[in-house]
Amino acid sequence: MSSSAIEITLLGRTYSIACPVGQEAALRAVAQDLENRLSTLKARTNNISREEIAIMAALNIGHELYEEKKKNQEYISQVDGKIHLLQSTLEQALVERSQKKD
Repeated sequence: MSSSAIEITLLGRTYSIACPVGQEAALRAVAQDLENRLSTLKARTNNISREEIAIMAALNIGHELYEEKKKNQEYISQVDGKIHLLQSTLEQALVERSQKKD
């Protein structure tokens, strides 16, 4: 898969980032979200380095990802339970139907 380089700006610094062709818009959207987060953290804190701001943003994003994964796992468990119930119901209905035919 080929890639192209796009430029993004985070906290006033421009970075050239390799990006798979066709994914440029997604990378720009992610970079814009990250820039918003970094700027918000920078405005709320006094005199901390770019590195510390980046670490705080990474931890916040990591926490959000963790929570979303947890919700996704809970949803998958609920769906699995419903599928199991549906399978059991169908199997029972087929058994009852075959018993009535006999």
